[in-house]
Amino acid sequence: MAKIVVVTSGKGGVGKTTTSAAISTGLARAGHRTAVVDFDVGLRNLDLIMGVERRVVYDFVNVINGDANLKQTLIRDKRVDGLYILPASQTRDKDALTTEGVERVLNELSEDFDYIICDSPAGIERGALMAAYFADEAIVVTNPEVSSVRDSDRILGILSSKTRHAEQGNGPIPGRLLLTRYSPERVARGEMLSVEDVQEILAVDLLGVIPESRAVLNASNAGTPVILDEDSDAGQAYADAAARFLGEEREHRFLDVPRKGLFGRLFGS
Repeated sequence: MAKIVVVTSGKGGVGKTTTSAAISTGLARAGHRTAVVDFDVGLRNLDLIMGVERRVVYDFVNVINGDANLKQTLIRDKRVDGLYILPASQTRDKDALTTEGVERVLNELSEDFDYIICDSPAGIERGALMAAYFADEAIVVTNPEVSSVRDSDRILGILSSKTRHAEQGNGPIPGRLLLTRYSPERVARGEMLSVEDVQEILAVDLLGVIPESRAVLNASNAGTPVILDEDSDAGQAYADAAARFLGEEREHRFLDVPRKGLFGRLFGS
């Protein structure tokens, strides 16, 4: 049976879909058959970031309603073996995600995949609750700012009470923190929370720290998961996070303020 992992946050724009694309790609590159499912019905951004928007014929809601089957709907990634995308619908609302329908689709996916990554919409509305309900584990994505961390804390509360795992008396699902858009320079200037600040507030294990990087925007515009940009700091950080998710120990990088060169020290630039 597959392990179901929800990628979630309380606030929009923190990098959930970028994270879902990168982590699922990392898992598939490590040899695990992985499906990444877009739960953001009505918006559908995962297919853009994965570069498969022109290949979408059927969607998640079509499968739930019986208009198409998974074989017709899943899109195979052409760059990474064992990676498949289940896109969301742009023309339905989130009420189309029924508990019974989502469970049936996830159960069917579990027969063929090792990991199912659920790309959750932001907040605590129906799509987000459906993405989290059947999860075995959570990756909580947050930016190092007070409002984002506060919203993530609320999401952790939901994960501890409003999932099937919790309702069956198993307690909260295991959650790990992924801190995105991190800038050591801004932390040093007091403009951003430090890693230690965020961990103290949220009290969950740290999966990774993704530096603020133009590579993320460039990869999104190109329809390529940033983890495939192995020369970029963000790509390397996501590769580290995927490896840690699979149990490998890796040191956290990109946390220190870069040292200035000679001219930087002389001229303060």
